[in-house]
Amino acid sequence: MRTLFKLALLLTATCTIFGCAHNYYNIPQETLEKRVRTVGIAPFFTDADSDIRHPEKSSIVALIEAYNSKNEKELIARLRSTGTFYSVRQVQGNPSRLFSTLVSSKERRDDAGIIYNKYFYKKDELKQLLAENGLDAIMFVTVSGLTRQGKVFSSNYLSYLETDFNYLIMTAQMLDRDGTLIWEYPNFRRSALSYPLFFSLQYPDFDEAAANLSEKVDVKFKTVTGVTAALAQTEPSAVDNGPRVSTLYAKQYEEMLSLLKTYKPLFGKGDKPAPALAPAPVVIPAPVATPAPALAPALAPALAPAPAPAPAPAPAPAPAPAPAPVAAPEPVATPDGFTSGDIVPEVRPAK
Repeated sequence: MRTLFKLALLLTATCTIFGCAHNYYNIPQETLEKRVRTVGIAPFFTDADSDIRHPEKSSIVALIEAYNSKNEKELIARLRSTGTFYSVRQVQGNPSRLFSTLVSSKERRDDAGIIYNKYFYKKDELKQLLAENGLDAIMFVTVSGLTRQGKVFSSNYLSYLETDFNYLIMTAQMLDRDGTLIWEYPNFRRSALSYPLFFSLQYPDFDEAAANLSEKVDVKFKTVTGVTAALAQTEPSAVDNGPRVSTLYAKQYEEMLSLLKTYKPLFGKGDKPAPALAPAPVVIPAPVATPAPALAPALAPALAPAPAPAPAPAPAPAPAPAPAPVAAPEPVATPDGFTSGDIVPEVRPAK
C-alpha cells in the first residue's frame, strides 16, 4: 500500500509540475491547431420542447432565454482569453430561429452513466452558416430540461430522498464545416467522468414531512420567483472590465473551459533552452585568470612564452657581481700599502 501511495503522489506531482498530456478533443491536437483557428459561438439555445415539467413552463423558458442572452458574452470572453484558438467570435442571429433551422434531431442519451440530451445538426445549413461568418468551427450551447434520478439530503444531513427530479442541464458541442463533432460537453475523453447539472427545478420538502410527523417526503417545484433569484446571484467576471456573471453560468463555464484546454508536452523541446546557455561561454571568467599572476606581464615583454624558464638561471649569476665591487674598492683605495705576497693574484684577474 505504501508503494502504491508513493506512486500516486509521484504521479500527482509530475502532472502538477509538467502538466498531464490529455486531449479532450475528438481529433489530435496537431490537427486541431491546423484546421481550427477561428471559432464562433452561436447565441445560446433554449430547448422549449425538452423535458421541462414545471407547471409554469413558459415562464421558465422565457427566464432561461433572458439569462442566456445576458451571460453568453462571458463565455466568449473567457474562451478568447485562454488563447486556445486564434480568434473567437460571436455569431449574430435569433437563437430560436437558428435552433429550428440547424437542429435536425435530438436524443436523450445515457453514455457511461452520464444522462444528457444530445443534438444533431443539418450539414448543409451548418456549412453555410460557417461560410457566411468565416469560421472554421462553431460552438452551440443549449439549455434543456431533463428528468433523472437524484439524491438530495436534508439541511441537517440526517435524512435524504432518492427519487426522480426535474433538472435544467447545459450541453455544448463544437463542429467544423463538415459537421464533424470536434468537442462536446459533457466530455467523455476525461479520465474521471462527471457532469454537474445546471439547476434543479424541484426540491424535497423535508420540513413539511417533519412538521406532519410523516415519513413521506413530497417533491415540489420551485417557484418562478425562486428560480429567478437563483439565476440572479452573480459574481465578478473572470475577464478584465467584464460585467458580473450569474454564478450558475460561471460554474458551467469553468467546467467547460477546463475541458477546452489543449495539452502541453510533459517535456519542452530542447532547442529552446540551448540559446539560453549560449551566452554563458561569452561571459566566461577567462579575462580574470590572466591578470591573476603579477609576474607574467613583467616577463612577457622581455621574453617569448617559450623562454619562460630562462629567468630561473638569471638570478644565479646575479650574486657573482655582488662580491666583485665589494673586494675591488678595498685594494684600489690603498695602493701604497700593499704587500707583494697576497695582492699579486688579485691584480692579474684585473687585467
